Amino acid sequence: MRNSQAKRQAQIATMVVVVFVIFFIRLFYLQIIDTSSRISANNNALRNVTQYPARGLIYDRNGKLLVYNEAVYDLMVIPGQVKEMDTTEFCELIGISIEDFRKNLNKARRHSRFAPSVFEKQLSKETYGQLQERLFKFRGFYVQPRNLRKYPKPVAAHVLGYIGEVDEKTIENNPYYKSGDYIGMSGLERFYEEYLRGKKGNKVLLVDVHNREKGSFRNGLYDTASVPGLSLQSTLDLDIQELAELLMQNKRGSVVAIEPATGEILAFVSSPGYDPNLLVGRVRSANFRKLNNDPQKPLFNRAIQAEYPPGSTFKIPQGLIAMQQGVVTEHSSFSCDQSQVGCHPHPTVRHMRDAVKVSCNPYFVSTFRRIIQQNKDRNIFIDSRVGLEQWNKDIRSFGFGERLGIDLPHCRPGLIPTVAYYDRIYGENRWAFSNFRSVSIGQGELGIIPLQMANLAAIVANRGYYITPHLCRTLGDTLVPSRDFVEKRYTTVDPRHFESVVWGMYDAVHEAGGTARRARIDGIIVCGKTGTVQNPHGKNHATFIAFAPMDEPKIAIAVFIENSGFGGTWAAPIASLLIEKYLTRDVKRKELMQEMINAGFMTTKGH
Repeated sequence: MRNSQAKRQAQIATMVVVVFVIFFIRLFYLQIIDTSSRISANNNALRNVTQYPARGLIYDRNGKLLVYNEAVYDLMVIPGQVKEMDTTEFCELIGISIEDFRKNLNKARRHSRFAPSVFEKQLSKETYGQLQERLFKFRGFYVQPRNLRKYPKPVAAHVLGYIGEVDEKTIENNPYYKSGDYIGMSGLERFYEEYLRGKKGNKVLLVDVHNREKGSFRNGLYDTASVPGLSLQSTLDLDIQELAELLMQNKRGSVVAIEPATGEILAFVSSPGYDPNLLVGRVRSANFRKLNNDPQKPLFNRAIQAEYPPGSTFKIPQGLIAMQQGVVTEHSSFSCDQSQVGCHPHPTVRHMRDAVKVSCNPYFVSTFRRIIQQNKDRNIFIDSRVGLEQWNKDIRSFGFGERLGIDLPHCRPGLIPTVAYYDRIYGENRWAFSNFRSVSIGQGELGIIPLQMANLAAIVANRGYYITPHLCRTLGDTLVPSRDFVEKRYTTVDPRHFESVVWGMYDAVHEAGGTARRARIDGIIVCGKTGTVQNPHGKNHATFIAFAPMDEPKIAIAVFIENSGFGGTWAAPIASLLIEKYLTRDVKRKELMQEMINAGFMTTKGH
């Protein structure tokens, strides 16, 4: 029994020794090898400063700078370290009131008494210079550098977008972001945020009792370097973008120009626009409120969000689909019977080419009727149902009624009426062609965004296909980041059917009686189609689509101007000036350009 007791005592003694050794080793590790606990204990003498990376620059297609970074400084505070100070002197230095001082400090205290938070954002380098000399007087405060976006040219705001402070929801959903961080809010800044933002670093600094930095802790052993964001080369041509915005001043509408062979967007205008520099710095909030409350809605991106009936430009796909389905040929002729739809005076229409040239309404009503009512069922309602279903498949292959996949957020799909759509309006099998014949000529239940109109011009230029329109050429050293931006998307229409339509668009610009004669350019063969969109709330809207040259096209374009009347009067000349500028790098028709610049159609009501 004594041996058993001795054995038990020996086991207990051994366990005590083992536990002691474990504690000794752990204590040695914590105090000698691992200094993280000492860092934590010395937080009052150390300062962790986030190293914000330089956000990626943005260039145009020719290497011209569109967006760069400018240094600013956030004034940080650790409320628990704030001591008695000359509040008046402090407020005068950074340009705030005593009330703002108290409000900002209380907000920081609610966040944490011991963790740093932003006290005042985006101090200028001049204010920073004055403050830095006297910062030792204000314990608990320090300055953290960061970058803000700057724009050398006040253009392309809807493309470039803007950045803003992250909200609580973003912080909850993405651990990368912390309170006070900035994120792309719109445009390319938002779409390519994870590439442009880079990666944050951290610097651990020694600070004395007077709040003065004494250098890096342990020679930067615990520092991590920031990684700059990738630079982005956009597809925009700055010269064309500037001219397009100039021509669209005092007008409400859009311009979108595309390189047909690549889908690269050359110009992208939503008018009225705004100077992107307005949404930068400490004035951003006030300027955003002004822009947001402006009745002309300059923040609204009409090029991808405004849905309009396309007017007579829609006759182009209507004619192509009819030929593909075999219900008409390029030689088909219809009389200009205005008993169902009005039309303007024009010469006799002998075939599809003539119909496009003069934009004959009855011709395309008759054409669309043949698409919808093909006598595939004796019941006219069922027959119309079958016809509309097939038309939907064909028209959607042109990119209508679908989001085009552009690399911008909030692009709308537009509206193409379906069988289900008319069933909701009229009831199942209680509607026929006569209920929606206005769709024949681009009116009625249609909603097309200007980007889709420009894409239609690119499809005709390519004789049957398009590449998803996009705004990014390269990110860093990488070419277009998505396969969607290189693959050809074919319509359901055979390329051979496009020739009569192309020649009709040629005649509209170059032949007597054509509706787009103001789009002519000496030495350049332009193919175009006008549209006048009925507006029940005021003066009609004008639209025009075109491409040039006729063979091996380099540019396809759509111009939409609200409340300006006939498409050939204003939209066509603006498009032709931009085509001339892009293809020749100059504009010889100075008088026409000045006429377009001076014209204005702004009304008190937005779209």
